[in-house]
Amino acid sequence: MDHLRFIRDTMASASAFTAVPGWGGVAMGVTALAAAAFAMTRAGLDAWLAIWFAEGMLAIGIGALAMKQKAEAAGEPLLSAPARKFAFSFAPPLLAGALLTLVLHHNGLMSAIPGMWLLLYGAGVVTGGAFSVPVVPVMGISFMALGAIAVFCPFAWGNLFLAAGFGGLHIVFGIVIARRYGG
Repeated sequence: MDHLRFIRDTMASASAFTAVPGWGGVAMGVTALAAAAFAMTRAGLDAWLAIWFAEGMLAIGIGALAMKQKAEAAGEPLLSAPARKFAFSFAPPLLAGALLTLVLHHNGLMSAIPGMWLLLYGAGVVTGGAFSVPVVPVMGISFMALGAIAVFCPFAWGNLFLAAGFGGLHIVFGIVIARRYGG
């Protein structure tokens, strides 16, 4: 029995994290487009930052709920070994982004924030995606490429880059994931 348990655990930890939410990604993209439109109408950097922070928290909630629903529908545990590997690879770049946001804001370097967010989110998706379906790292590289361009552009373009990345890329890749790998 111990040998069978070892084999089962080894097979489970070697499998891919398949609960990446396609339709959840689309929903995150739609809310990001709404946040970009809303942020464009607000004066002040603090209001802009608050809108995007709220959008980030909303997106995390949407993603977590969609992953839970997809895992339950597939009869897979949400906290499987591949899911934990995905989470522990995805989270550090996001935490670094949160800390760097505070530093950049405090030092008046707001123009770097949109590109930095896209770069670090993309890095998290690439590293987490190493334990997921093949299209996920490609999505991360796309975020990183967009972020690499955005860091060299004026802050006035920041909402457009964030809309293209967190809105457009999530919608496009969300549809691909939903069609190829289920909801």
